[in-house]
Amino acid sequence: MARKKEQQTTEPIDEAVSDFAEAPPTIGSQLRSAREEKGLTLEDIAAQTRIPRRHLESLEISDWERLPAPTYTTGFAKSYASAVGLDRTEIAERLREEMGGVRPAYTASEVFEPADPARTMPKWLVFGAIAAVLVLVLLLSWLNERSVRGTEEPVNEDPVASSTPQPAGPAAGPAAPAAQGPVVITANEQVWLQVKDGAATLKEGILEAGQSFEVPASARTPVLMTGKPEAIRISVGTADAPPVGPAATTVRNVSLRGADLMRAPAAAPTTAGPTGAPPPATAPAQGTAG
Repeated sequence: MARKKEQQTTEPIDEAVSDFAEAPPTIGSQLRSAREEKGLTLEDIAAQTRIPRRHLESLEISDWERLPAPTYTTGFAKSYASAVGLDRTEIAERLREEMGGVRPAYTASEVFEPADPARTMPKWLVFGAIAAVLVLVLLLSWLNERSVRGTEEPVNEDPVASSTPQPAGPAAGPAAPAAQGPVVITANEQVWLQVKDGAATLKEGILEAGQSFEVPASARTPVLMTGKPEAIRISVGTADAPPVGPAATTVRNVSLRGADLMRAPAAAPTTAGPTGAPPPATAPAQGTAG
């Protein structure tokens, strides 16, 4: 009778021991065993997966309180499984079963820091880059301001050049109506004259009364010289130009450009006295109307 009771009391204990022995290992212990079989440390796994070491430790001992939200924890487990050669999908499914119903609501925000400090950029390098950018911005601003000031500075006129006398010609007077067309010199009576364009002589000789000479349109700076300005009439197109000088005086370097001729003549044009008069009017004519 006593032996029968002893058998009844030992059978439940044996069944409990058998059930405990058959319980599958936790995900954490399975990951740790696989890591140790490969001869890896937690630092090796952290460097390979970039998961902080403290999260790997919590994962191995199933300390859910020290792990982030389930989504992140599942991702950690899958990365850990890949690093030690286990099935990612199976580990993730079993981890969800272990965490189901036992994990409290997680509301605190988790701040993740890099697993390997050597992978982060040194602070001195960050500060140096910021300082270099600031120096570059200041340099570009200074160069831009200098260039703007350079363009705004007035150009000083050369006092020597400003004091150089200008070529003789009719002084500017009151503006006359603009005239366009060929410049034609017509003799009212016999007169000697000379027309030059720079070093080239366009006309030199006597014009008889009624004869005329047309200044070539290609002439760039034609000028007139004559001893009897009262004996000629100069027209610009259909308009008559004012007299180029007083009677019985020699005028030189009178511009024969239409715009210059249509201005009123100067009060005292460049002239020469009677001693500078051209050859007498009785000289034979050297040319006819051009």
